[in-house]
Amino acid sequence: MSLLTLEEIKATCLAKAGSSAGYPFGEGTLVFKVLDRMFALISEDENPLRLNLKCDPEDAQALRAQYPAIIPGYHMNKRHWNSLLLDGSLPEKLVHELIDHSYQLVVAKMSQAQQRKLRAVDRGS
Repeated sequence: MSLLTLEEIKATCLAKAGSSAGYPFGEGTLVFKVLDRMFALISEDENPLRLNLKCDPEDAQALRAQYPAIIPGYHMNKRHWNSLLLDGSLPEKLVHELIDHSYQLVVAKMSQAQQRKLRAVDRGS
């Protein structure tokens, strides 16, 4: 277990192909998008940090049951989003896997044209 920093979360999210970060909801809530679709949000002013991630609904329930630091998504559709309280109790590997899962769920819902655009971005075209 380790306490992930805001900078580590930013680096992980921004390493994803086609990702960007911004503040569409105002200062304090950093939103990560892939081609203009949200896959992660982090509340920068909270201690511990709270990271919202998209999640398969069945997996979301199982994760909440297994980890006290994973709760229904704060200010999000609670069926499809989880909030991770980054208090050091969650395995770092799990947090990275859940970021990957969120990103992949969003990409899978994109149109074929958007997915082609993303592949082109990933290849550096």
